[in-house]
Amino acid sequence: MAKDMTLLWGSGSPPCWRVMIALEEKNLQGYNQKLLSFEKGEHKSKEVMDMNPRGQLPALKCGTNVLNESLAACLYLESQYKSQGNKLIPDCPAEQAMMYQRMFEGLTFSQKMGDVIYYTYKVPEGERHDCAVKRNKEALTTEIKLWEGYLQKESGPFMAGKTFSLADVTVYPGIAYLFHFGLCEERYPKLAAYYNSLKVRPSIKTSWPPTWLESQGQDTLKDV
Repeated sequence: MAKDMTLLWGSGSPPCWRVMIALEEKNLQGYNQKLLSFEKGEHKSKEVMDMNPRGQLPALKCGTNVLNESLAACLYLESQYKSQGNKLIPDCPAEQAMMYQRMFEGLTFSQKMGDVIYYTYKVPEGERHDCAVKRNKEALTTEIKLWEGYLQKESGPFMAGKTFSLADVTVYPGIAYLFHFGLCEERYPKLAAYYNSLKVRPSIKTSWPPTWLESQGQDTLKDV
């Protein structure tokens, strides 16, 4: 099964990491994979464009089926291999509803995170507008506080309650991204506890971004 799959991915990309965690959770090791460099522009190569005309990663091919949106890929893998590996959609209707809510709400979370990190990364310091930096950081702070509150109210250790689910598969990489870029653990203890408790989960530990293992994180979000 896994031998019929090909994943093109980039290290440190939360969308790529989501798919890799899902593949691990479903025991789909042994798939064909190729690590590409964003810095070298390899995500715009013909190989990627043939699978994903947007020139973005991940690009996942399962047999003849191509999935380039990470949430779609995760849902597809759970649907096609529901009897294999770990079950990622809970039976409990309340937990299932929360799982879907957190999955798609996580897209807004990722966007606000990207507004801060990528603005700092792409715009030279002398060309940045203070008002834009402040506005983006305030929006991200509000969003982070929202998720800190979600974890405070949850009845279990995971995003949708007592069971590890697709909510964790899709949201965890973004939370790890925040801490990699310097988010203060003392300021957000619930998020920090969630982040640290899942670092040792086999699917997450095995697929941890290799570039993060080779270098220290950054402090872009230290004051958020």
